[in-house]
Amino acid sequence: MTILDTHVILRSGDKILMSQRGGPYGNGRWHVPSGKLDPDEPLTDGAARELLEETGVSVDPAHLRMVHVVHHRQAEGDRIGFFFLATEWTGEPVNREPDKCLDLRWFDAHDLPDDIIEYPAAGLRGYLAGTGTLTLHDW
Repeated sequence: MTILDTHVILRSGDKILMSQRGGPYGNGRWHVPSGKLDPDEPLTDGAARELLEETGVSVDPAHLRMVHVVHHRQAEGDRIGFFFLATEWTGEPVNREPDKCLDLRWFDAHDLPDDIIEYPAAGLRGYLAGTGTLTLHDW
């Protein structure tokens, strides 16, 4: 079964908001706000929902621009991650899921942490490199 994930890149100038995982997957490592798409949920709605649930930042789905896709292979099956850039939003990021998130922090786009989870790192770096819109990861 293929799982669909949404990832939201929230930028403030050259800064990108990242979340430090607190759950069993990737504990202590960084990624951008993300989550699985719910059944019968459009991609942009799911991305906006996940961003709000995790950070309290509100974005109109019309202000999410898809900038990269990662097709990720793992033992449990493959995942397709859709990476969106929030072009407009409201609110200040706060950690709304302290049981799943250890920290929210802005990082310079040219000085990201080394310990980003590999799959979301592939999408974020693909977006930043601007070399294409698709990354095949672990195939």
